Amino acid sequence: MSNATRDFFDELGRRGSERLLKRTTGTIRFDLQHDHGIDHWFLTIMNGDVQVSREKRDADCVIRTDNTFFDRMTRGEAKPLPAWLRNEITSEGKFRFIVLLERLFPQTPGARHPRTLARDRGGRR
Repeated sequence: MSNATRDFFDELGRRGSERLLKRTTGTIRFDLQHDHGIDHWFLTIMNGDVQVSREKRDADCVIRTDNTFFDRMTRGEAKPLPAWLRNEITSEGKFRFIVLLERLFPQTPGARHPRTLARDRGGRR
């Protein structure tokens, strides 16, 4: 397992409550493949409160990818939904969790919110 993956899940577990997931309850298991096997990460989301463990058990949604690609997502270089459409990650179970994952991963490096960009440009093009 890479440091980026471990750091991502450690930080997610420390944050505890995610405001953007306030109305979400469910479980997600990540199966991350690498040369020596598969690492399992289990998220329990209860009305936005996120708990992280290393359990391999049934979940509402199971997401599979290789650890190298997952590292790209932890750095904001790739996003879950487009990755799913390109079959770089696969899922089993409730699809809505793929969409919700966008809220857990960092922004693309250099990305700016459209409102911030418009404000910085003085509202004109």
